[in-house]
Amino acid sequence: MKNIQSPSKGTLVLDKKESVNFDNTENIFIEGENLEVLKILQKSYFGKIKMIYIDPPYNTGKDFIYKDNFQDGINEYLKQSGQSKSGIKLTTNLETYGRFHSNWLSFIYPRLYLARNLLKDDGIIFVSIDDNEVHNLILILNEIFGENNQLANIIWKRKRGSDNSAKYFSKSHEYLLVYAKNKSNVEISRLKLVDKKTLSQYKDHGDHRGPYRELGVWSRGNQGGSKFEFKSKTGRVFSERKWLYNKESLEKLDEDNRLIIKGDKIYRKHFLSEHKGVIPETLWDDTSNTANAADEIKKIFGTQIFDTAKPLPYIERMIQISTKKGDIILDFFAGSGTTAHAIIESSEKIGDRKFICIQIPEIIDEADQQNKNTVEFLKKIKKPLNISEIAKERIRRVINNSQIKKNDKNSIYGLKVFKLAKSNYRIWNDYNGKDTTNLKKQMKLFKNSLVAKYNDMDVIYECILKEGLELNCKIKQILKKPNIVYKIKGEKILHICLDKTISDSTITTLNFSSEDIFVCLDIALTDSQKTNISMTCKLRIL
Repeated sequence: MKNIQSPSKGTLVLDKKESVNFDNTENIFIEGENLEVLKILQKSYFGKIKMIYIDPPYNTGKDFIYKDNFQDGINEYLKQSGQSKSGIKLTTNLETYGRFHSNWLSFIYPRLYLARNLLKDDGIIFVSIDDNEVHNLILILNEIFGENNQLANIIWKRKRGSDNSAKYFSKSHEYLLVYAKNKSNVEISRLKLVDKKTLSQYKDHGDHRGPYRELGVWSRGNQGGSKFEFKSKTGRVFSERKWLYNKESLEKLDEDNRLIIKGDKIYRKHFLSEHKGVIPETLWDDTSNTANAADEIKKIFGTQIFDTAKPLPYIERMIQISTKKGDIILDFFAGSGTTAHAIIESSEKIGDRKFICIQIPEIIDEADQQNKNTVEFLKKIKKPLNISEIAKERIRRVINNSQIKKNDKNSIYGLKVFKLAKSNYRIWNDYNGKDTTNLKKQMKLFKNSLVAKYNDMDVIYECILKEGLELNCKIKQILKKPNIVYKIKGEKILHICLDKTISDSTITTLNFSSEDIFVCLDIALTDSQKTNISMTCKLRIL
């Protein structure tokens, strides 16, 4: 619980050079340690995410575990990452450790807890896992989301063949645990009917309403039904029997020419256009496999990178059944960027969705032969040897390869890149009550709450997050003289000025409303200016 309760001391800074179609897109990629990032996003995205999908490191004894430091998470992250220059080298969680399961559970619990806060009331989370921790993960999800909010435990066939070298059994499956934030609010969309056998049952009989199949309207065996005598509009009388429809509904079908009489039996026309789709099953053996996923990445990069990525149809199935156009999808273990890729690829078929992907800059070890091609590829494109770079490059290439016009402003074909960094606010160091010299130094420093040599846009985005606005809100410079002022438009309106002195003419020009928020440096305003502004709008002092 300490990992959850400790506040973040970080912020997110924009990297416009690594972004694509920045001014129009609402897609976000965040490079950073996901526990810290999830804390930072709490205020801005609380209750706004429709779907979460994560594919966390499986606890196999070889996979990596994050070094969580709840006392100072941001400093630990920056120390390990070298501020993204070399990437984070994560630690293994060997089975010989006495806390083998406990280490992994302590790592996953706070992330799932914070993730639940971000889900909408009708939101859904999908979590991939294998046999090693599926039993423990179910217990954790039951605790965080409630056992009554479990929607499914899906079994995914991940291999297209058998592993004949396996000692006992060829492991061909993984699990996909599905939970709702509030089950009573959830609606699962049906899948498009593509089964050839079912489709072949719908025949074209010349009815202008299209192909249909014949379904009996009488009750069989133990089926319930309404018992009555029925007289068709042709005058044909059917003796009293149990029907699947009440008398009024049956007469309505007859009037609409939807009944077919064959001997002493009646059938109704069920048109293909009436088919509501196929309800998703809990066995997914038709959503591709890991071998195909590797080929999908190879197609983009021209070389074999990663053997454990998820395939696009697998992610697309989740998107299709749980989201609608305009929804936000979060993946805070982005890996190679499959979720973002799937959202972009599926946009033409099911409509645009927005994504937020988070990935720690996990270093790729040159000595690891499994990642040899990955290392060579990153060297070739002159990028740091970490997984975050692979994900960003993949998303950029998918965007550039998409069949769109060069001037297309569609938000799905773009990417905003942010990176986890230290806060622009000075952090108060713990005072032990003895070192008064250090205390005096800190008090002197805190005459200005911001760090030295800050970047204006970094401060603006930190203010956006602290006010609970989304990262996609519009930022516009509305004044240049006598002061530089930015207007941020989202769920509320912010005006930000970081000049060291603010003139009265600037305040008059801005003409604040009572709902506006004005953010500025404490030293920039006189006492009388602070009083006057506070009477017209909400004043925030830095």
